[in-house]
Amino acid sequence: MPIRDATPDDASAIAAIYAHHVLHGTGTFEEFPPSDAELAARIAKVQGAGHAWLVVEEEGRVLGYGYYANFHARSAYRHTAEDSIYVRDDVRGQGVGKALVAELLTRAEAEGFRQMVAVIGDSENVGSVGLHLSLGFRQAGLLKAVGLKFGRWVDVVYMQKALGEGDRSVPA
Repeated sequence: MPIRDATPDDASAIAAIYAHHVLHGTGTFEEFPPSDAELAARIAKVQGAGHAWLVVEEEGRVLGYGYYANFHARSAYRHTAEDSIYVRDDVRGQGVGKALVAELLTRAEAEGFRQMVAVIGDSENVGSVGLHLSLGFRQAGLLKAVGLKFGRWVDVVYMQKALGEGDRSVPA
């Protein structure tokens, strides 16, 4: 499955994929789809910080995207990244998400991150939870009813995976 770094030219396709999830899903807590320009700015910010924003492309079509960034801004979190992935609805379950997360894990570890966290909107999001479990993540927490979307309360699942040395040593 061909994976490459996203470019500004991908912003429109990425925005379309994300808009579907914003408007129809609870995996993201955004309620209004961002514009192509906003997505281009987000891509530039992540890549400008030296992190990966990737796309899976097949026959000129972006099938999905994923990226990681620092889990939180405070300096003690500097060795922890958070992943985010979205795939086109018509290719769900075909390995696009798994390929993206696997490559994100490789890149984040190479960048020196020791932990990857997945913050998954909706405890009923069995696809994302199962995907992360299949790649060695474990459930680290559950926040009950912290989001309100489509007229119902939505949980957040925290999942975590150690990268490289993980917490077995302290980085130099």
